[in-house]
Amino acid sequence: MSPRDEGVRDDLDDAEGWSAYATDLRRVLGAVMAATGVDGLEVGELLVSRPLPERYAGLRNGSEVNRAEAVDLVVGMAAGRGPYCRLTGAGRLRIESGWDGSVHLYVPPGAAGGLTDLGTGAAVLERRVVAPEPADERAIVEAAADDEFWAAVRQSDGEMTLLCERWAYGSHGCRWFWVTSENAADIAGTVRPRSLLCVAVDPDLRLDPGLLDDDFTAFTSPLVPGELAHRTFPGGADDLAEVTDEGFSLMLRDSVMADRCAVVPDPDGTVRGRWEAFGDGDGDRDRDGDRGGDRDRGGDSP
Repeated sequence: MSPRDEGVRDDLDDAEGWSAYATDLRRVLGAVMAATGVDGLEVGELLVSRPLPERYAGLRNGSEVNRAEAVDLVVGMAAGRGPYCRLTGAGRLRIESGWDGSVHLYVPPGAAGGLTDLGTGAAVLERRVVAPEPADERAIVEAAADDEFWAAVRQSDGEMTLLCERWAYGSHGCRWFWVTSENAADIAGTVRPRSLLCVAVDPDLRLDPGLLDDDFTAFTSPLVPGELAHRTFPGGADDLAEVTDEGFSLMLRDSVMADRCAVVPDPDGTVRGRWEAFGDGDGDRDRDGDRGGDRDRGGDSP
């Protein structure tokens, strides 16, 4: 589904014709969910390139949203505001954002008949037959952040153990901690199911112009145990002043976190989060975007 009006494709919700397209988008989404018999959808592939607004503060991979919530999320993605995600429902429906206000709706062939007739007014619907997605050949983190993982974190023999919890793609999709034997249990209780956890022991945190071309994270000094103030720099920075002018005086290359990673299991103990190793392609997703149409007003590009 895509906007008929070229101005809407170019300017999204800044365009005069956006309201009509958003109305049609809501109508079509409701009809598709009814045709596929889907009431709730699961959030996956979450991308957060700016702080989540209050209404989405609890949104995470694995979250269940109802029809109304799903429609609001999709309209926000089409408008270029985000947050971005993949929505799936009972194997009968998958929704993803495209470029320039478009939305991709994947449904079984039996449910597709007649849906293109919904494309009237401000919306254009095109039907395409697609093959099932090929098997994922990426190297996926399979280790679980279980008791053994946390025991190893607590027993690290270095002076400083840093842990990154990546709960979503994007520059605002992670939290950082200085973990000690005293606070490890508390931190383990705050990380969310399906998050990727990566650990570095005694990393080099010096300001280094040689890191400016890489994905890196900056911190304020001095560091103290617990959650850390930080800013991510997906795609690097032009010069050190871009880092230091915001009060950051420490830098860490993201790729150094790739060696010791694990995924927080769901409450039933099953690992369902799927992540590549931290720093492996993550910055490209943040920098170039794989969610279409985002103008990301006021934030980093997804």
